[in-house]
Amino acid sequence: MSLTIPTNLSKPLLKPKLNSQVTPKVSRSLVVCSSTPSSDKNSTSPSAPPLQAFSAALALSSILLSAPQPAVADISGLTPCKESKQFAKREQQQIKKLQSSLNLYAPDSAPALAIKATIEKTKRRFDNYGKYGLLCGSDGLPHLIVNGDQRHWGEFITPGLLFLYIAGWIGWVGRSYLIAIRDDKKPAMKEIIIDVPLASSLLFRGFIWPVAAYRELINGDLVAKDV
Repeated sequence: MSLTIPTNLSKPLLKPKLNSQVTPKVSRSLVVCSSTPSSDKNSTSPSAPPLQAFSAALALSSILLSAPQPAVADISGLTPCKESKQFAKREQQQIKKLQSSLNLYAPDSAPALAIKATIEKTKRRFDNYGKYGLLCGSDGLPHLIVNGDQRHWGEFITPGLLFLYIAGWIGWVGRSYLIAIRDDKKPAMKEIIIDVPLASSLLFRGFIWPVAAYRELINGDLVAKDV
């Protein structure tokens, strides 16, 4: 078996010349790099304007949606509570009534301490109304916005969903308890005298009542078949 070594490879190994070896490689790399962008530009130039227009429209829409809109305070003639004079007047009236009641008792008495705590709660309540951006009418009372505006979800939609979840949890636990005791010898007695261990175990299972209700709906066990 013979091995042939080309003469052009043996010469650099014996007498390496940096200048002669580096310059051809650099020139070739320059040629390759200069040729590829020209082909990419020719191929991507027709699609560049639509892509730029789409990105510009997306950026503009995100800026418009995230920018604050002060005109929201004028919904149905409402104004922010922290800027409403009637709202501030109501706060002063309530605090004044409590302070007049406070003067009837000794400073360290139990009624006086209770009234002081009520005054602090009243101040905190009015401060929160103004802090969280509630809108007040001409009567100085906060009004709830239920038109679906995301900036006012915390006033109605979020508490409403939380109420529905808690109400469904209570109903589901009660339903599960009735189903669990219906095969007992005296189910009516367990409705009068609650089986606390059984009810406690069902309380924790009821937290996933939306998933359990959907599962029973798919299986056909949610509604009695003879109804």
